[in-house]
Amino acid sequence: MIVLDIRLPDIDGYEVCRRLRQMRRTQNIPVIFLTEKREREDKLAGLELGAVDYITKPFDIQELRLRIRNSLRRTQLSMPMNPVTGLPEGLLVRERLEKMIQQPDWGIVLAGIRGLNKFRDKYGFVAADDVSRAVTLMITNAVQESGSDETFVGHTDAGDFVIVATVDQHKLLAERCLVRLQPSIQYFYPALERSRLKLLPESERLVVRVAHLSSRDYQFEDLESLFAALERQF
Repeated sequence: MIVLDIRLPDIDGYEVCRRLRQMRRTQNIPVIFLTEKREREDKLAGLELGAVDYITKPFDIQELRLRIRNSLRRTQLSMPMNPVTGLPEGLLVRERLEKMIQQPDWGIVLAGIRGLNKFRDKYGFVAADDVSRAVTLMITNAVQESGSDETFVGHTDAGDFVIVATVDQHKLLAERCLVRLQPSIQYFYPALERSRLKLLPESERLVVRVAHLSSRDYQFEDLESLFAALERQF
């Protein structure tokens, strides 16, 4: 969330908002204008740029807090699917996992590509998005091979994917994800750079990480404990 004034010492808030909307990394961040400009045309100008709200000074701090909270909630509800991969994320994933840990029979797989942020910085958003889409395809194909219609796949963040399955399926799914992802990493890089990838430390390249847990081995009261256990395997 960005709370933005209009009267700024360099470029004005309208131009800041316009530039934010032009950049892929920031184009979907909610913007609230908070300004002393009270004229109707000023408000319309802000809303036309995609601002989610327009608040004039002087303002009530409690009202501002509530407007920010409501805007963030609307954003979470209106963006349940990842725009790059089409997989569920955010509240949808959390609700599915909270339901899972209340059941007696469950298995979970966390499959991730570490180093995606550095890869994006070096090769650009298009290349990084291609990686995310390719990984999504490999993971969903692995799930389809399991033959279960009830298996759930979603995002925990941009580079990590979560698979909710049964106790009997989760280990096989983890193995299939690893077998599909590990050999594919080199092909995400330009051809001339593939030969030197093994010479780079893990912190400087894409690395596959896969972890799995089940209700036979663990019982969790909250998601934080669940993900702490998965991260220890990573």
